[in-house]
Amino acid sequence: MAVFFKHIGWRLEVLAYDFIRLLMVPFTLNQISGFAGWLIGVIGPKTSKHHIAKTNMKLAFPDADDAQIDTWLKESWNRMGRTFGEFPLLGRIKVFDKNSNVEVVGLEILEKLKRDKKGAVLISGHFANWELMAAVFSQAKLPVRVTYRPTNNPYFDKRIRAQRKAYGIELMVAKSGPKGAKELIQALRMGDSVALLNDQKFNEGIEIPFFGHGAMTAPGPTRLAMQTGAPLIPMSIVRTSGTNFRVTIHEEIKPVDTGNSPEDKKADIRATVIKITQFIEDQIRQNPTDWFWVHRRWPKNMYKREP
Repeated sequence: MAVFFKHIGWRLEVLAYDFIRLLMVPFTLNQISGFAGWLIGVIGPKTSKHHIAKTNMKLAFPDADDAQIDTWLKESWNRMGRTFGEFPLLGRIKVFDKNSNVEVVGLEILEKLKRDKKGAVLISGHFANWELMAAVFSQAKLPVRVTYRPTNNPYFDKRIRAQRKAYGIELMVAKSGPKGAKELIQALRMGDSVALLNDQKFNEGIEIPFFGHGAMTAPGPTRLAMQTGAPLIPMSIVRTSGTNFRVTIHEEIKPVDTGNSPEDKKADIRATVIKITQFIEDQIRQNPTDWFWVHRRWPKNMYKREP
């Protein structure tokens, strides 16, 4: 009986989501984005997530005064709201149309991968509307497997997969440990690329300095590149204004390779993960309000409230 009511609850959640999507139909992307930015800008600071975001910013930018932090937080909530509001409508965005609101820099790197029929490990973080990076490589017709974490609600998960398919993402791989890793390795060896976000806490990972503080970080993308010889290609996205974006495909990050012993390999993986983390750091420093600050990136004890 408990399972029955759980499924009823899941279906009601999806019904509410579908109803909201239906209400969005008459409005433009700009209108929905602006409203969602305003709404979350009002609600966000009243939630427990505000403390997490503020703590993160203070850890990352210890020299910033309270006024600067508050200014960044206000803009950050607005931009997060825009991102969430835009997600159901991303199927409307055609990256390479004449009047597209997405500028792409470094597209020749993806084009070369296609010509060479070579897979790459595409890495990035939760910047601006990170889903649009996937829209770029999928609409560029680059064969890519995108990793994702299935939601607890299987009906909602189905909706998310359908929406991603609407803007070009056909092949998704659930983050499922060894099984998912095996599928990604096979894809790379077949010449397909894989895409992963490498900026959130991963308890089973390795501790890497992030803005000067130790943070558990996933070594998976680095291991994939080293095991298959696929290049590590970082990507970033900036919200330049409103619903206008610039996606950049950066030059390859070269994995560190100092030797063949197990100790050497372990050190090389760590050194390469540090390189990726430094790339993430650099992007955040350049655009502090574009990152997803509401995630607990550092150990829990760093988020304790002062008495």
